[in-house]
Amino acid sequence: MVKRINFADIIIHFVIFLMMLICIIPILNTIAISLSNKTSAMLGEVYFIPIGFNLSGYQEILDDSRFFNAFGVSVLRVILGAGLSTVVSVLMAYPMSKSKLRFRKRKLYLWLLVFTMLFNGGLVPNFLLVKNLGLLDTIWALVLPCSVSVFNTLVIMNFFRGIPDSLEESAMIDGATPLRILWQIYIPLAKASIATILLFSAVYHWNSFFDGKIYINSADKIPLQTYIQSLSFNISVTAMQNLDPETLQKKLEMSNLTFSAAKAIVSMIPIVMIYPFLQRYFIVGMTMGAVKE
Repeated sequence: MVKRINFADIIIHFVIFLMMLICIIPILNTIAISLSNKTSAMLGEVYFIPIGFNLSGYQEILDDSRFFNAFGVSVLRVILGAGLSTVVSVLMAYPMSKSKLRFRKRKLYLWLLVFTMLFNGGLVPNFLLVKNLGLLDTIWALVLPCSVSVFNTLVIMNFFRGIPDSLEESAMIDGATPLRILWQIYIPLAKASIATILLFSAVYHWNSFFDGKIYINSADKIPLQTYIQSLSFNISVTAMQNLDPETLQKKLEMSNLTFSAAKAIVSMIPIVMIYPFLQRYFIVGMTMGAVKE
């Protein structure tokens, strides 16, 4: 029997393939530029294959001891920020997923949450709040202001609402407390959603650089993205006279374009390494088959 060609599937696969190219082509171009020589990059001759293989941009970044200090600050920020945001989102989503009979003020609190998504206090009030709380120039200035994510809370809340009530009712009959029900029933079933918001939070904290500029003053407390954004390649005539020939040669092989491309690649490597471990949770239906009604 000859299988009929489904043109809808062909169109869908073509669109997905086109979207994949749109996402991956700029990354390949950036990698090629970061590995190319100065002249080819400046003339726009580099597309997807490096021309005149050159690692001077990466060497310039990795030779700076401040890079590793900023990297450690960003790792600490991701651990504290993503962990705290996930915990807060789960604790908020559990009561918000209940019916009006069990949580009478649910709609009021839900509207308050949605309101904060539409309207923000602004940069100056946020800065004054962080300053008055004594958080300036600390890691908590980067973590606490964004610890409550309304979007992540809504994602978890909608997932919790899809869990059958019979599971919770059975646990309550056995004498389980709400906290135990959340820990032993809801959280195991919501691994997919929790892993998703954990990745969202980790990506946000890793890529954020502007808050490091306004809240952090000490050089040893600056996160990696803020540090990388502040880097620029400029070499004066006076500086050239003080460099040894080998170092000077490396400097002359690099331009701002190749240096900026190297900065972009270095900053995205950790997230690219973490993503495959959490990606499989995105499409897993943890409640499937949990109960039959």
